[in-house]
Amino acid sequence: MHMMSKTIAGIAAAALSVLAGCGFHLEGLDPLPDAMARTYVETDDPRSEFFASLREALRRRGTEVVEQPEEALSVLRILEDATDQRVMSVTARNVPREYEIFYTVTFELEAGSQQLIEPQSLVATRVYAWSETEVLGKAAEERLLRQALADDLARRVLRRIEASRRHAPLPAS
Repeated sequence: MHMMSKTIAGIAAAALSVLAGCGFHLEGLDPLPDAMARTYVETDDPRSEFFASLREALRRRGTEVVEQPEEALSVLRILEDATDQRVMSVTARNVPREYEIFYTVTFELEAGSQQLIEPQSLVATRVYAWSETEVLGKAAEERLLRQALADDLARRVLRRIEASRRHAPLPAS
């Protein structure tokens, strides 16, 4: 049994080496910029699903989310935080059969007087089936989908911030 666990550990180590060699990184392993150690998140809608998801994602990554911009090293500005739905298909009786939920965010990141990320927009969408006989269940499904979109967008914002750090120009010497 001990030999088998050594073999599995060896295979896992080899697989990780191959993945690391090709540029693969697990999500959340690239560091956020140092200026994000203390971040103020500015928004017009502090009760939105996206705002809550973003604050939680930042905290999980070790960022202290401060309550006042004066306390922050950087400001993550949410310029747009909008969600809605539209009808995708209808039945022969002209009753909606499928809806598409979409969530759009636009953000920018500043540290002091330096613009780290210019305004960028991200959109996430999901389609779900509608049933007149399951109105309460479908309303709950819509809320869950909207929250999942907000969580996805928060992760995508952090990945954009990570990528901006990797592709930042080197300081002039």
